[in-house]
Order: sequence, then C-alpha cells, then structure tokens
Amino acid sequence: MNLAKISANGQITVPVEIRRLLGLKSGDKILFLQKQNGEIVVSNASAVAIRKAQTAFSGAAEAMGVSSEEDIQALVDEVRYGKGQ
Repeated sequence: MNLAKISANGQITVPVEIRRLLGLKSGDKILFLQKQNGEIVVSNASAVAIRKAQTAFSGAAEAMGVSSEEDIQALVDEVRYGKGQ
C-alpha cells in the first residue's frame, strides 16, 4: 500500500513505486477514471492514448494491403513525391 499527502494547493507526490509501475516521468500527465462502483483508477494518460490509437489503427495495414517494409516505403514515396513519379 502506498500513501500520498495532499498539499494546501491540492498537489500530491506520486510514490516512486507507483511512478515505476505506471512508467511515469517528470512532466507526464496522469488520468483519473471513476468506475461505476465509485472506485477511482489512476493511469498514465500517455499510455492510455497510445493504446487507444493502437486499437483505432488495428487492421488498417491489412485493409490497405500493406504487409512489408517495401509497401510502407512505397506509401512514403507516394506521399513525398506524388503518384506516378
């Protein structure tokens, strides 16, 4: 169990063990989520955003027919230099 004290300004220091578990670094943002039972969950906002992006893009490569590094390079070249060049 870890305990944190709230300052007069409403600030808390996240215990080092929790920072390590969440992968938090100076300047990172943390997310407070309230579950239906009232419990508050704390998570690394950056990690949550990355997971959401991964979920949103899941299957996109397959849908575009991208299956190799060469396919990716072809797409980059198309964007950089335009079609047919």
